[in-house]
Amino acid sequence: MNLDELLKEYSELELQLADPAVHADQNKARTLGRRYSQLTPIVGTYRELEAARDDLTAAKELAGEDEGFAAEAAEIEERIPQLEEKLRHLLIPRDPNDDKDIIMEIKAGEGGEESALFAGDLLRMYLRYAERLGWKTEIIDSQPSDLGGYKDVTVGIRAKGDEGVWSRLKYEGGVHRVQRVPVTESQGRIHTSAAGVLVYPEAEEVDVQIDPNDLRIDVYRSSGPGGQSVNTTDSAVRITHLPTGVVVSCQNEKSQLQNKESALRILRARLLAIAQEEAEAAAQAERKSQVRTVDRSERVRTYNFPENRISDHRVGFKAYNLDQVLDGELNAVTQALIDAEMAEKLAQHS
Repeated sequence: MNLDELLKEYSELELQLADPAVHADQNKARTLGRRYSQLTPIVGTYRELEAARDDLTAAKELAGEDEGFAAEAAEIEERIPQLEEKLRHLLIPRDPNDDKDIIMEIKAGEGGEESALFAGDLLRMYLRYAERLGWKTEIIDSQPSDLGGYKDVTVGIRAKGDEGVWSRLKYEGGVHRVQRVPVTESQGRIHTSAAGVLVYPEAEEVDVQIDPNDLRIDVYRSSGPGGQSVNTTDSAVRITHLPTGVVVSCQNEKSQLQNKESALRILRARLLAIAQEEAEAAAQAERKSQVRTVDRSERVRTYNFPENRISDHRVGFKAYNLDQVLDGELNAVTQALIDAEMAEKLAQHS
């Protein structure tokens, strides 16, 4: 969409949002308001640029009569390229999911109990990061391990402001590797293990339509660490989406109905991710992205405890504040990935 079309859309949104009837439908008003917020910086920068160009023309004309305006003209002339560059950045196509909340799954991988403990460390890191940004978190489902880690844990993260969680945490998907002396190691040797992270934009019901006839729903008894039963009712729910074979299980809630709702929430997010990845692969089969790939098994980051080092292998980011990162200081890491994606997009649109 070019600039003229965006300006026209912005004007139409202004008229719609001024109509009281639109606000009777809260979902529609929220969608329109979100799009209006996205376009506001673009329109504001465009108007500022046009005003600067007009001011420059006027200042140059006046400078011919009064040299005092020459300095003002030079100052405006210096500012115009900065505004043009800012507008160019703003016009780069956005990820349509950037405003969405997310569902994140963290799964223990190779390394047994040590991997499960690392999965717990990653969960705490993301929860602390969300807390720092004022985001709301919710453990949707979990399978604890015997030593206090997690074999598998699913968390929902929701933003309170305009910036969506996906815009900052979409890069976390992949294999996260840890190098440290495990608590289970008696000889003090450093081991390497890994945990997998999956990140999905949270899907609303309007994003994904699920036919109830496409679902097989099984119920069973919840279990805790070691496989022991944690309650005496069949409250855990397993949903299989027959057309795709996607299986989601939830057992955290005591109510079968609540577990079903949680499982459907995760299922919608997974189906949306599958649909979007298929569409992206079909449209851009040859595109190679520096920071995002459809292959979620890619090793993305290493956490080296002996050196207190964190390394992101996709963009060459390295820092020696691992303890702070694991306490939720993730901004430098995520910003490096955001900057890399922006640089790639600028190169594609230059």
